[in-house]
Amino acid sequence: MRKVLSALLLLLALGACATTQAGPNGLADRDPREGFNRTMFEVNDTVDSVTLRPISQVYRAIAPQPARRGLSNVLRNLTEPWSFVNNLLQGKPGRALRNLGRFIVNTTIGVGGLADHATDLGIAPAPEDFGQTLAVWGVGDGGYSYTPLLGPSTSRDTFGTIVGFFANPVTIFFDRGLGLSTQEQLGILAAGFVNARAELTESGFDAFLDSSADPYAAVRSAYFQQREAAILDQDSSGLTTEHGVNAAEAAAFEAAIEELPEDDAGDEIPPDPDIADESPENPTEPE
Repeated sequence: MRKVLSALLLLLALGACATTQAGPNGLADRDPREGFNRTMFEVNDTVDSVTLRPISQVYRAIAPQPARRGLSNVLRNLTEPWSFVNNLLQGKPGRALRNLGRFIVNTTIGVGGLADHATDLGIAPAPEDFGQTLAVWGVGDGGYSYTPLLGPSTSRDTFGTIVGFFANPVTIFFDRGLGLSTQEQLGILAAGFVNARAELTESGFDAFLDSSADPYAAVRSAYFQQREAAILDQDSSGLTTEHGVNAAEAAAFEAAIEELPEDDAGDEIPPDPDIADESPENPTEPE
């Protein structure tokens, strides 16, 4: 199994070594395998509609908001050690110290990460992964790819994900420190998938896709916008709005809509009844 994964890592590394930049056709030039990727996008949409999406809907129905927020905080807290390592690899000791501070504060007084007291204390998130580290080191993205379950990525980011799977200190601790079985670790991974899918729904991402004439192109554009912002550390404070949407993600969605052809961008999006209800019943007439 390890030999197969090693060979896969080598192939991905070779693919990622080629820098792929946007050409005259925009993001389409960074998607050399578009036909295959579109097929994978449709497969993923089918799988999502019959598995993850309904499971996440049940999860949202039975788990109250505080419980879902607590699980999100725990899972986010578990990413801090790997972010710490990658910030050091990128030569960003200040951001690495933020990762360390957040992990210590939230693991202790935050009761294992259930509460995000670090943010309350002014220690802003500084998320990083190995794909971002490779980008900082000058490795090209190798072109866009779409994988079922994993979703949008690039050769570079897929390689980074696999490296993270083996090198993440939390994964190593689960395996060697706690002695968790493969089934138990897969259970934690599955919980992360379901929680992430629920957060996507709450962020308005489903509505974003439904309003797009070409959902595949919209996802691709949003992905590149979000990743480029992350690589440049344009994560602001990393805080979310009251509706649970990350500021960087919201900006990526808006930029993705602007990337769509004029005909698509001009389509009218039906108003959100929840938002409409919040508007004043008798708006003031302009003078």
